[in-house]
Amino acid sequence: MRILVVGAGAIGGYFGGRLLQAGRDVTFLVRPRRAAQLAKTGLIIRSPLGDADLPSPPTVAAEDLREPFDLILVSCKAYDLASAVDSFAPAVGANTAILPLLNGMAHMDFLAKRFGSGAALGGQCVISTTLDAEGRILHLNDTHLVSFGERDGSRSARAEAIAATMAGAGFDSRLSAAVLQEMWEKWVFIATTAGITCLMRARVGDIVAVQGAGLTASLLDECSAIAAAQGFAPSEPILARSRTMLTAPGSAFAASMLRDIERGAPIEADHIIGDLLRRGAGQTRDYPVLRIAHMHLKAYEARRQREMTVPAAE
Repeated sequence: MRILVVGAGAIGGYFGGRLLQAGRDVTFLVRPRRAAQLAKTGLIIRSPLGDADLPSPPTVAAEDLREPFDLILVSCKAYDLASAVDSFAPAVGANTAILPLLNGMAHMDFLAKRFGSGAALGGQCVISTTLDAEGRILHLNDTHLVSFGERDGSRSARAEAIAATMAGAGFDSRLSAAVLQEMWEKWVFIATTAGITCLMRARVGDIVAVQGAGLTASLLDECSAIAAAQGFAPSEPILARSRTMLTAPGSAFAASMLRDIERGAPIEADHIIGDLLRRGAGQTRDYPVLRIAHMHLKAYEARRQREMTVPAAE
């Protein structure tokens, strides 16, 4: 199976690197700067579950894509999705499977509109990674899971082939018969975590310390209600685990979106929070905490845009 990994960042670089380490046929679609860096240093993974040093990993530039791949692994940020799709479109053929690992659901609609309703499988990953200043991939926890599957739950030939390719590739993988449910459950957790930690500009433990656990619980309830109205109510064990993680005294846990805000980076405000609100529109209840969280994030984006604007010369 020929695999194209779009980008070699923290997520794509990790899972693509593990697949390459296991001997799979992997090529990274990268921009010139990252290609030069990989040619010089190789793809480097530092992980509590085992390091990897992969010299000269195969790379390709968008303008050099000439033929379809069997599997395209996409893990970019939502605000980069349109440009990423334009870059890998020449590699999409009639039998190409696209496996996105983005959070939320809007990207599924986008990919369906661009390539057809059956092109993309559902998928999600559970991992914490980042790139350091030298371009090394740092794995920050002890979990590295990819779950994926057809959106209707069927065990298609292509899903089985992907499962066989990922088996034994140095990370946990699972062919799921309920991948949309898993994606919604993760979305509820991510939206709650991002919403509350960004709104309060604080880690979970700091929010708990000022008696903010009730506000967190209200936000989790709002996000869960939207998922339930869409037919994907989170299971009680998932909700219980989320409540525990989001109300743990002394916890340093926070959303990656908060870290993005703290360093003045772009964020996925509309993809993670705004789209959830949009899907909740027209329901009988309101979502006041989620609305305030979204407004807070949009205000950050407005300020960031203003501060990046170069004043016109007098």
